[in-house]
Amino acid sequence: MQHVAFHYATMEELEAESKKLNAFIPLSGRTEQIFQPLGIGEKEAANRIAFQPMEGTDGTEDGAPGELTVRRYHRFAKAGPGLIWFEAVATVPEARASAHQLMITEKNVDSFRRLTDEIREISLKENGNAPVIVMQATNSGRYSKPHGYPEPLIAYNCPPLEDSPLGKDRIVSDGDLKRFEEAYTRAARLAGEAGFDGMDIKCCHRYLACELLSAYTRPGEYGGSWENRTRFLKNCYRAAEGGKPGNGFFLTSRLNVYDGFEWPWGFGVREGGGLAPDMTEPVRLIRELQDEFRIPLINVTMGNPYRNPHVNRPYDHGNYVPDEHPLEGIGRMMRGVSEIQHAVPGLPVIGSAFSYVRQWAGNLAAGMLEGGHCAMAGFGRMAFADPEFVHELRGTGSIQPGGCCVTCGGCAKLLRAGTPAGCIVRDREVYRL
Repeated sequence: MQHVAFHYATMEELEAESKKLNAFIPLSGRTEQIFQPLGIGEKEAANRIAFQPMEGTDGTEDGAPGELTVRRYHRFAKAGPGLIWFEAVATVPEARASAHQLMITEKNVDSFRRLTDEIREISLKENGNAPVIVMQATNSGRYSKPHGYPEPLIAYNCPPLEDSPLGKDRIVSDGDLKRFEEAYTRAARLAGEAGFDGMDIKCCHRYLACELLSAYTRPGEYGGSWENRTRFLKNCYRAAEGGKPGNGFFLTSRLNVYDGFEWPWGFGVREGGGLAPDMTEPVRLIRELQDEFRIPLINVTMGNPYRNPHVNRPYDHGNYVPDEHPLEGIGRMMRGVSEIQHAVPGLPVIGSAFSYVRQWAGNLAAGMLEGGHCAMAGFGRMAFADPEFVHELRGTGSIQPGGCCVTCGGCAKLLRAGTPAGCIVRDREVYRL
């Protein structure tokens, strides 16, 4: 089908189209509930808005925050979300997604500490409270480009993701995986020293930990069975437990609950079930993480932005045209988030993909909260475009369309190119093409 441009003039039009498509998009006018506090373990978020991890590709060569990195998080802090899910920070040099991806080390940990201190100071001054700050610890796996060109570290050969022989001989050994696991001990220790409240062991969008969840065809102790496919993720948690500080520091994950590929290439589907989402294994995994590692929240997402970006961030423009209406993609995400939240009612779930509905993103967040479908709403592209939407929503109960993300995909193009990324429409200071 052709791209369907966002054209809804009223919330009623958006609701009518959603119903026509049988898309689960609950909207509510009671946006004040977004600004209720949320307990996260021993921490508390002042409101139910999370800024999702959006890489800026603007760190220094040694992995420290660069000038544009600092600028971005100062803007985020001023806006006042309850939680800032800090962008991907590499755990080992060979697993950086670009030559300018952040990477925390003993040599640069003080620069991260200065930034977390500044985030809290700015937010306290502007908003009267400080956000919970989570560091996303990552191993980019298949999408590693530490020197600016692909140097993939793949879990298994996956035909839907391989257009060329590149990577076929780069399957990581069990020994490599054990070494990568051990890196999370240091990552947790450094995250604590840097002033983060918690650490995300990233397991989404088909990076290494996520890819291993669907390693049905991989031989050895990291493939095939449930125990083997979840071994890497759980061992990373166990390693991180050995390095994390006290003071309420917690571990969590931004987790793919649906990859958007058929079995045996995707997680969150059942054998013989085609592309239909099946939350059986994702729910089992979240419950096991909750039981063993006492995770205080989970951040739910879907898809692979490199191959099926419509699954986690529907958009209006681009060369890739999915065979579904964007609102159907939003509905699938919201249904998945809701199913997870209702399966683990005592665990706060952060939902994703709110930005597509523009000025009604706050109404969708309110509707999801009101129905008990999630505990927090995550915004990525919208935060890049104009983080001040939080103040608009708090002050007026609505978001002005003039500052919204227009879902053009420009920020993702910059990221893929390895250049400083930001909103090419709303934030010209970081416009680099």
